[in-house]
Amino acid sequence: MTSRFKNTLIAIVGPTAIGKTALAIQLAKHYNSEIISCDSRQFYKEMNIGTAVPSLDELTEITHHFIQNRSIFDDYNVGQFEKDALAKLNVLFIKNPIQIMVGGSGLYLDAVLKGLDYFPEVDSSIRKKLNKQLEKNGLEFLQNKLKKLDIETFNSIKIDNPKRVIRALEVCISSGIPYATFKNKPKSLRDFNVLKIGLTAEREIIYNRINKRVEIMIENGLLKEAQKLYPNKKLNALKTVGYRELFSYFDGDFTQEFAISEIKKNTRRFAKRQLTWFRKDAEILWFDYQTDVKNILSEISDKINAF
Repeated sequence: MTSRFKNTLIAIVGPTAIGKTALAIQLAKHYNSEIISCDSRQFYKEMNIGTAVPSLDELTEITHHFIQNRSIFDDYNVGQFEKDALAKLNVLFIKNPIQIMVGGSGLYLDAVLKGLDYFPEVDSSIRKKLNKQLEKNGLEFLQNKLKKLDIETFNSIKIDNPKRVIRALEVCISSGIPYATFKNKPKSLRDFNVLKIGLTAEREIIYNRINKRVEIMIENGLLKEAQKLYPNKKLNALKTVGYRELFSYFDGDFTQEFAISEIKKNTRRFAKRQLTWFRKDAEILWFDYQTDVKNILSEISDKINAF
């Protein structure tokens, strides 16, 4: 790779189970680069099977960053990831002007590519107090509190999502001004080019691939992995598809068969949300998941040369 290229980050996106990791490895080999993962479910070392972490062979083949580098007990968020990923890219770009990022977490991807709205730091005691109020008084109690403190945010967020409500409230309480005040301020400009590559397929194909992946996860020991994590089921990191359904099975609320069917259904819903998120982005260059990598590389080369 010659230095005539300006630093460029190739971001590979698309729905879960579409083949993003395989393409990322092929591109990383071609460009002699490394891979930044922006899959927020794959950060945690205790979660392996249920998050479809790249295999040991894949991890050995190409150096990956931000794969199982945290613990489920760590307090880690998208703002911290943005700082960590940008710092890592600064190092990687010294080695090679083209680097690869891959993942299906749209918010974490946008954090690196475009930056986030910045909010004041919040004392952890405020969050703990709000969580206790949620348990004791229910979500409606917190919704009403947010309505009084920040009607703009109350009307714009998913008000039935406790995590979103608590996040807005803790900023309101900590800063003394509405959460909405901190939104939509100018973002930091990036000093590298971005090329976004999307993989997709017909919906039926995506859903069949998801169903097959879940079946393979079960065969590979997902139930045993979830059982080990079950005592910590209230941790935010574990409130995710593939684990929460099995926790309901362990609680006696689901049968095993129904829990597995729910994992498939909820993963399909997750894939649909991913596609909705990414299809809003006109900058993504889309390819069918079976496209020959040579054709993708040809398109990438044209785009990079045009920067």
